[in-house]
Amino acid sequence: MSYNPNPTRYEHMLYNRCGKSGLLLPAISLGLWHNFGDDVPHQTKVDMCTTAFDLGITHFDLANNYGPPPGSAEKAFGCILKNEFAGLRDELIISSKAGYLMWPGPYGEWGSRKYIVASCDQTLQRLGVDYVDIFYAHRFDPNTPLEETMLALDHLVRMGKALYVGISSYNTQRTKEAYSILKSLGTPFIIHQPSYSMLNRWVETDGLLDTLGELGLGSIVFSPLAQGMLTDKYLKDIPQGSRASKNRSLSTTFLSEENLSRIRGLHGIAERRGQTLAQMALAWVLRKPEVTTALIGASKVQQIVDCVDALKNTIFTTQELIEIDTYAVDGQINIWAQSAELI
Repeated sequence: MSYNPNPTRYEHMLYNRCGKSGLLLPAISLGLWHNFGDDVPHQTKVDMCTTAFDLGITHFDLANNYGPPPGSAEKAFGCILKNEFAGLRDELIISSKAGYLMWPGPYGEWGSRKYIVASCDQTLQRLGVDYVDIFYAHRFDPNTPLEETMLALDHLVRMGKALYVGISSYNTQRTKEAYSILKSLGTPFIIHQPSYSMLNRWVETDGLLDTLGELGLGSIVFSPLAQGMLTDKYLKDIPQGSRASKNRSLSTTFLSEENLSRIRGLHGIAERRGQTLAQMALAWVLRKPEVTTALIGASKVQQIVDCVDALKNTIFTTQELIEIDTYAVDGQINIWAQSAELI
């Protein structure tokens, strides 16, 4: 049965300009970090992507190492592009990244020109497309000159393999340095992808959000739900099948009684706002004008529907923000530190 997109898909989604560029991104984007590998039935992936598109989510975010195994998420989305999304390429924003381990030997990770260019070529092959809309340096490489990594991104644009470039998890200093290099080259650097949530506020303390505003760059924040901690999932216990139960990207050590008490406090605020905790968490990151879009992950279709409903209430009173700060005080509940190892 062929897929027919919802004809009203653009009527209710909010689209934000990415920095000072001409590109608009949906306020909610779908990330394929989890649940798009070979360990998940393909039809589940199809259902999540088509549901997202029917809700106006035009941006799908990947990386070369997403799986498992690495590369399988791009292959799965390539199948969806060929079948369900056939003829819709010009309505989609597809992004991917390179920086983490993909193949054995000295050329299979980090930020060398050799790795970045080869990774993009492999990504295009797995996706079955001629270009991606955005290609990122997935993490800062302390052992490769920044100029080399940025020149590799520039090369991808000049070869027609990427329309725009971005960086992920770079701190303020490195972001400014990358911006200076790419600006001198005339490279369309438009976006930064940092982690950001009520439980992880390093972009505020580091000054990154202010820097992005000053430079005219947009941002797509990943893990706005803190790997599921900012949902109703862990209010009582650790449910079977959750990320924490698998001890994959979310360690059970983060689910201390102190942290859970803070999460319950945030849940109470969300209830008074008529939202789920997840919806409030998404609205909270989107309150910042420097945040172009919030990147969500999902394991079920309904989770995507619920997340998009966060856009029905994105306004916070001053009192609500003050109360949220009492539960999400930076440095007391952060579950990631700002580092080059952020995924």
